[in-house]
Amino acid sequence: MLKTLKSTCVQARLHGFTTPFQSHLRYGSSQITSPLLRMVNSVRNLNPSLNKRVYFCTDSSDGSSVVMESKGVEEGAAEADSKSSSAMVPTVFRPEDYLTVIALPLPHRPLFPGFYMPIYVKDPKLLAALVESRKRHAPYAGAFLIKDEPGTDSSVTSGSDTEKSIYELKGKELLDRLHEVGTLAQITSIQGDQVVLIGHRRLRITEMVSEDPLTVKIDHLKDKPYNKDDDVIKATSFEVISTLRDVLKTSSLWRDHVQTYTQHIGDFNYPRLADFGAAISGANKSQCQEVLEELDVYKRLKLTLELVKKEMEISKIQESIAKAIEEKISGEQRRYLLNEQLKAIKKELGLEADDKTALSAKFKERLEPNKEKCPPHVLQVIEEELTKLQLLEASSSEFNVTRNYLDWLTALPWGNYSDENFDVIHAQKILDEDHYGLGDVKERILEFIAVGKLRGISQGKIICLSGPPGVGKTSIGRSIARALNRKFYRFSVGGLSDVAEIKGHRRTYIGAMPGKMVQCLKSVGTANPLVLIDEIDKLGRGHAGDPASAMLELLDPEQNANFLDHYLDVPIDLSKVLFVCTANVVEMIPNPLLDRMEIISIAGYITDEKTHIARDYLEKATREACGINPKQVEVTDAALLALIENYCREAGVRNLQKHIEKIYRKIALQLVRQGATCDPSTAAKLDSKTDGTTVGVDEKVQEVVSETAEEAEVVEVVQSNEKEDISINQVSDSKDHDETKLEPEVEETKPVEKVLVDESNLSDFVGKPVFHAERIYENTPVGVVMGLAWTSMGGSTLYIETTHVEEGEGKGALQLTGQLGDVMKESAQIAHTVARAILAAKEPGKSFFANTKLHLHVPAGATPKDGPSAGCTMITSLLSLAMNKPVKKDIAMTGEVTLTGRILPIGGVKEKTIAARRSQVKTLIFPAANKRDFDELASNVKEGLEAHFVDNYNQIFELAFEEKQKEQ
Repeated sequence: MLKTLKSTCVQARLHGFTTPFQSHLRYGSSQITSPLLRMVNSVRNLNPSLNKRVYFCTDSSDGSSVVMESKGVEEGAAEADSKSSSAMVPTVFRPEDYLTVIALPLPHRPLFPGFYMPIYVKDPKLLAALVESRKRHAPYAGAFLIKDEPGTDSSVTSGSDTEKSIYELKGKELLDRLHEVGTLAQITSIQGDQVVLIGHRRLRITEMVSEDPLTVKIDHLKDKPYNKDDDVIKATSFEVISTLRDVLKTSSLWRDHVQTYTQHIGDFNYPRLADFGAAISGANKSQCQEVLEELDVYKRLKLTLELVKKEMEISKIQESIAKAIEEKISGEQRRYLLNEQLKAIKKELGLEADDKTALSAKFKERLEPNKEKCPPHVLQVIEEELTKLQLLEASSSEFNVTRNYLDWLTALPWGNYSDENFDVIHAQKILDEDHYGLGDVKERILEFIAVGKLRGISQGKIICLSGPPGVGKTSIGRSIARALNRKFYRFSVGGLSDVAEIKGHRRTYIGAMPGKMVQCLKSVGTANPLVLIDEIDKLGRGHAGDPASAMLELLDPEQNANFLDHYLDVPIDLSKVLFVCTANVVEMIPNPLLDRMEIISIAGYITDEKTHIARDYLEKATREACGINPKQVEVTDAALLALIENYCREAGVRNLQKHIEKIYRKIALQLVRQGATCDPSTAAKLDSKTDGTTVGVDEKVQEVVSETAEEAEVVEVVQSNEKEDISINQVSDSKDHDETKLEPEVEETKPVEKVLVDESNLSDFVGKPVFHAERIYENTPVGVVMGLAWTSMGGSTLYIETTHVEEGEGKGALQLTGQLGDVMKESAQIAHTVARAILAAKEPGKSFFANTKLHLHVPAGATPKDGPSAGCTMITSLLSLAMNKPVKKDIAMTGEVTLTGRILPIGGVKEKTIAARRSQVKTLIFPAANKRDFDELASNVKEGLEAHFVDNYNQIFELAFEEKQKEQ
C-alpha cells in the first residue's frame, strides 16, 4: 500500500500538480471499471490543464483513511512543506479520531470530500490556532458554510460584504450562523493568511467547546446503506454520466476537470459520483449545501442530476449566445472585408475613386463654370483647402470642417450675375399691376432702372421703405425684383439679437454656419439679387453683440464690395446687390445705420385709394380664393365706402383685406345653403340617370330622363316662366306626359339668387361698426380746438380741451390729463407761458391766467400720447377759454411752438392731411417749413382743403379768431 501511495505521489509530481490549487489523488489498486471512467477514457487525449479549481484527494467512501507511517512519506511531506506544496501532512492520528475541531466559516460554497479549497483567514487568533494545530501533527479543522443573514438575498449581497460580516462574528453568534453539516478538512498548507484545505468526510456540529477561536464537538457522518445493484440507482447514475458527457462537448472547463480526474482517480462509486457532479457544477451555495447534507445516496444522485441538467441547459444557452455573437461579428467583418476589396478592385480598374478624390472632383466641377469670374484670392484659398483635404484622414473632425468649408466656397455664385431688364415701360406696367398708387416708390425704382440703362450696369443701392403696417412695403420688394428680373430673397431681422446671423460663426465652433447674406447668395445662385431686409427698425440687442452695428458693413455702399463673413473669411462683393429695407418707425433705426439708407416714406392710403385697391385687387383675389362667380355677388361702392370709413380706418389695407375675406366667406356659405335646398330633387334626378331606378318614382319619370334635345328646348322655355317648385312625387302622380318631362330639368337648372351687399346689410356680414366719427363737435365750443396727430397706424385728429377749475387771486395753475408723455407735458407748459404773453399783448390788464386754475385734457385718455406738434393747438385752446371766443369752424392745426411764438416744422404731413379729410375739415394750418411737403401731395389728397402756412403764432391767432370776429 505504501509503495502504491508513493508511486502515486511521484506520478502527480511528474504531471506538474504540485501547488495547492492543483489535483492530487490517492487511490487503491482497484481496476477502473466504473461507467464514468469508461466515459472519460474517451477524452484522455485532451491537453492537460494546469490551473484547476476543485480536486479529489482521498478515497473516503468506506469511511476510513490510510495511516501513513513510512519515513519516506514523512520526508516527502517535509519537502512539500518547505516548497509550499499541496502534499498532505503526515499524521499518526486517523481522521475519525478527531471529535473536537476548530470551526472554519466558508462564505461562498461548501467543501466537498476529496476537493481542495483555498480560504483566507483574517482573524489572527484563528490563524495562530491553525498553525499551532499543524505543528502538533493534527492538521484538521471543520469547514462549515455560513448561512445567509435573515431578510437578505444571497444573490445580491456582494462577496466583500459577506466576508466582512464573517470577520465580525465571534463565538456563539458565529455558531448560530454556521450550517450544522460541514466537512472535515485537512490543512495542507498555510501561506500568510491563505489556508489551503482538502475535504475528507462529512461532519455535524453537536456543541460548542470554546468561543475564540470557535471550537466545536462533532459527529462523523456516514452514508446510509444502499444496494449497489439497485436498478434505479444505476439508471440515475447512468443519466448523470450521460449528462456529464453532453456537458463535456460544450464546456472546456469541465473537460479540464475530467482530464485531471482521468489521470488521478481510481474507483468511482456512486457517492463519489454525486459529490463530483455537485462540486463542479455552477449551482448556488444553498443547493450545494443540500447535496452535502444528504446522506441517502439515491437522493444525493437525484439532486446532483438536477444540478448537472441545469448546468447543461446553461451550457447550451451559453453556446447559442456565443454562436449568435460570433456570427454577427464574422458577418460584419466579412462585409467590411468585401467592401474594402470591392473598393480596391474598382480603384484598380478606374471605375470609382476614393472618397477624397470624389469630393475634390465634385468641388472642382462645381467651381468650373465660374472659375474665370472667381476672384484670385478665393481661388487660392480653394486650392489650399483642396490640398489640405487630401492630407486629412476621413474620420477626423478637421476633415468634416474642411469639407463643409469647401462646400460653401464652391457653392457661391462668384461673378455670376443675372441679366437685368432695363425696360422702363415694362417695369412701370409690372409695378402698376401689383400696386395702386405709391407714386413716390414707383418713381424711385424707375429712376434706378433708367440710370442702369444709361450706364449699362446697375449698382446696388439701399432703399428703406417706411410706413405704417399694411401699406404693402414687403410686397413692393417682390414687385421690384420682378420688374428688374432679379432673384428675390427675403429675411426678417425683427428681434434678431445674434451678430452671427449676419456675420456668420467662426469655423472653429461646432455647428458653425455662414451669415444670412452668404446663405442668400447660395440660395439664389446669382451675385446681384434683390434682398429684402424686413422689420429693420425692430433689431434686437443681446449678449451676442449688437446686430445693428454689424449691419453697417453689410449696408454701407463704400464697404460692402469687400464684405467679410466670419465663416468664409474671404471678401465677398455685395456692391451689385439691391437692398430694400422696411420699417414702421424710422426713428427706431440707429442713426449710423439710417445714414446709409435712402428713405422712401409710404404714408398710407386715403379713402379713394383704398376703394380702388379693394375693388381692383383685394375683392378680385378674395373672390377667386373663395370660388365665387362674379355674377353671383355684387358689393356696392357705398358698402365698400362704409366698410373703409367705419371698420378699416387704418393707413394700410391689411385689415380691409381681412374684412373683405370675411364678407365673401359668409357669401360662400349663403350660396351653398341656397344650393342645398335643391339637393334632394337633384339627387333623385341624378340617381334616375345613372341607375335607371328611383324610389317612389313612376316609370314615366324614368322616361323623362332620356328625352331628346328638342324636349330639352321646351324645358328651357318652361323654366323661364315656371316659378313653382314641383316635387318628384308630384311628377309621378301626374298623368300628363309633358309635365313629367319638364319638372326634373326645371330642378336641375334652377338659378341661385344673386347676393347683394350694400350699406344697409353690411353689418350682417362684418358686425357692428368699429369706428365712429372722429369729429366730436360740429361747432367747437370755447376752449376746444382740433389738432392733427401722427400715429404708427397713420394720421388722426386730436381734440384739446381746456376749462377753468376755480378763480382767485394768485391761483393761476395748469393741470394736465390724458396720459401725456414728457414732451407733450413740456409743450403744455410752453403753451401756457406763450398764451399768457399773447393775452397780455392783445388784452392788456386782463389777469386771467394769473388768477385762474386751468385744466387741459386730451381725450382718449387710455391712449398714450407724446410729441411736440400739439404746441400751437394748446395755445389756441388756452386763448379761446381766456377770451371766451370759440375758434373758426372746420379748422385744424399742427405745429411745434417755441417760447417766442415761432412755429417749427413737423412730420407726417400726408397722414395728418388724410386725417383732416376724413374728419371733413376745410381749413388746415401747417408750419411754413412744411409747405413743400404739402405741395408734393397728390391732387386728390389736397382737393377741397384750404391750407395756411405760418411761421409765427400771431398768424394762427388771426386765422383762428380774427376771422371769427369779422363774421360776427
